Order: sequence, then C-alpha cells, then structure tokens
Amino acid sequence: MDFTYDSEQNDLREAVAALLTRAYGDSEARRKVTKTDPGFDEKVWTQLAEMGLLGLPFAEEHGGMGAGPVEVAIVAEEIGRVLAPEPFIEAVVLAGGLIDAVGTDAQKGEFLEAVAGGTSLPTFAHAEIGTRWTPTASAVTATEAGDGWTLSGAKEPVPHGARADVLVVSAALPGGGTGLFVVQGDATGLSRTGYRNHDGTRSANVRFDGTPATQLGTGGDQTQAIERAQAVARIAYSHESVGAMDTALRTTTEYLKTRKQFGVTLNKFQALNFRAADMYVSLELARSIALWASVVQLSDGDVVTAADRARLLTSRTGRHIGKDAIQLHGGIGVTAEYKVGHYTSRLTAIDHLLGDGDFAADRLAAKVGSYPTVDPLGAPYA
Repeated sequence: MDFTYDSEQNDLREAVAALLTRAYGDSEARRKVTKTDPGFDEKVWTQLAEMGLLGLPFAEEHGGMGAGPVEVAIVAEEIGRVLAPEPFIEAVVLAGGLIDAVGTDAQKGEFLEAVAGGTSLPTFAHAEIGTRWTPTASAVTATEAGDGWTLSGAKEPVPHGARADVLVVSAALPGGGTGLFVVQGDATGLSRTGYRNHDGTRSANVRFDGTPATQLGTGGDQTQAIERAQAVARIAYSHESVGAMDTALRTTTEYLKTRKQFGVTLNKFQALNFRAADMYVSLELARSIALWASVVQLSDGDVVTAADRARLLTSRTGRHIGKDAIQLHGGIGVTAEYKVGHYTSRLTAIDHLLGDGDFAADRLAAKVGSYPTVDPLGAPYA
C-alpha cells in the first residue's frame, strides 16, 4: 500500500503550512495571541474558513469539502507543527463531527454550514468533574419541557467553552442512557466561566440551570456515537502530536549542531547523537501508527481500538520527545522564552484530552483475551 500523499494532498499541506507559518512561525507571535481571550486569532480562524478547512470533513451539500480523514490528519499535523491555538479539532472534528454523525438533515444544514463558513464555533460539552473520559453523562440531566427539553448541571472542562456560540451537550436521559443536545450560547440559564490552560488554550466551567436545549438528531441513547466521535478526535490529536514532536525534534537537532561545549558542537558527542536518534525512531513509530489509524477510518474498521493504539504510542512518544528535547537543550529548555517547553506543554495537554496513555493501555489490555492465540508455525488455535 502506498502511504505517500498525492498531489492534491501535498498542495493542501503546503497551503496550510504557509498560512500557519505566517501566523505562528515566530513562537513569540503565538505567545502574544494566547495571552488574551479567546486564546486564538479570530483573523486566522476566518482565513481557515476561506480556505475551506473548517468544512473539510463535511459533505458538500452542507457547505463542506467532502474530504476524508487523511486530509483532516494533514491539517492537524500542520497545526501541531507550529502550535497553532485555533480549535480545529475541538470545533470541526469533535463537535462538528457529532452534528454530522447524529444530526438531522435540517440540523446539519443549519450548523455545519455556519461552522464551515467560520461564522459559528461549536464545542462539545461532555467532561464532568469526578469522571475520567467516559462516553456517558451523569452530572447534567435532561428533562422534557413541553415540546422541548431543558438541561441542568455542570460540565468542566469544556474546551473553548467561553467563546463557543453553540454547545453540543451530553446529558443523562430520563429513561436511561446519554443523549445529545444543542444549546445556543445566549440561552437563558447558561453560565460560563473561562480560564487559561497551561498550554495557552482555553477551557471553561459551564453550568446549566433549566437551560432550553434542542435534541440533536432523532433522540435516544447516543453513547456509541459519542464513543466513536471521541475516537476520531483522538486520532486527529495523534496527528497534531506528531506535528509538534517533529518540530521539537528538529529544533533539538539544530541546537545540537550549533551549540558548542568544550570547543566543539554538541553533535560531536556520541551519547547525545544516540539520544537524538532514539527520539527520531520514536517519532517515526508514532507517525506510522497515527497514519494507520486514519486508514482504519477509511476502511470502516474498529476506529475505537485504532484510536486507543494511536493514543497509547503517541502518549509515550510525546513524553519521551518532550522530556529529551528540554534536557538536550540544557537550561534554556526550561525557560518561557524558548519554544521547546511550550511544545512539551502542548503534548502533555493533548495526552490528557479524551484519555491519556494509561487509559488507552487499560482499554487495550481488557481486550487481549478476546484475540485468538496464533501459532507462528501454523493456523490460529481454536
């Protein structure tokens, strides 16, 4: 199988890279943007929309481009390469993906066209205090009210929850299960408290107090849809991690080639070369499994398991490359003015979005007994 990008995919990668490099090629520009709310550049968000990137995975009849997971992966990797703070995965892949998967045709037409055009920023309000990355909801409950619904409870952390003008909210249904609802940003009974995360992105505490909501789709238990949407987002985050790790490694190797110690550049020391080589091997393994997970999406395979495998390896690799990038830079690596620490911070944040490496390892280990035993010299045992 040929895993190289075709000409159109290469054109996409180059166009995205050019836009994001102009905006954030200088790490100081990113720090300046993330110091103030909403934590990303609204102008860059509009430019992403003008390029068609915010509608990339959506059907053309809903204002999108009809592209697949590989194209989404290309954008995510370029975002990670410069640590662009725009909420592409949060708004387009996760929240937009849920609307695309569950919503009615009317809802898709209403919400996805606005997302693709850059006039609406949705987010998925799902995480709850005291829970760890489950596809179900319990802290927010849904109650039927006449012809509609109301929500009560709290969600935290909600990525970009203070800025989003549309919230896709998971809530416990009266008869059991978890449903999905859409809440407008100006709804009554909705309160949001935003804050800055350690990597410069934004999250919020979101509270609902009898807040009017519209059921997403035809109703019923949407736990499986949430599970799959989270898996697709984990794969996209894996590609963002690959982009960030690639830059961290390149920055480190360039530093080793220029920084002198005892009259010679650091790359003359064999032990440091070995550590850089180990970082490269780890990166390429992570790149391979992230791309494989995207291919699984194309083949309609077990996306949830593929996402767990990608998350496990990119989690371990992110820790390895981030830690060694800082250490090989010495004292400058821990300063706020130098960028390798910011890459490690972002890799750490990604690791805790939707489930960390230990979470993925536990889920994969629980499935080991279901796999057949394979005889290396013959057919699988019964």
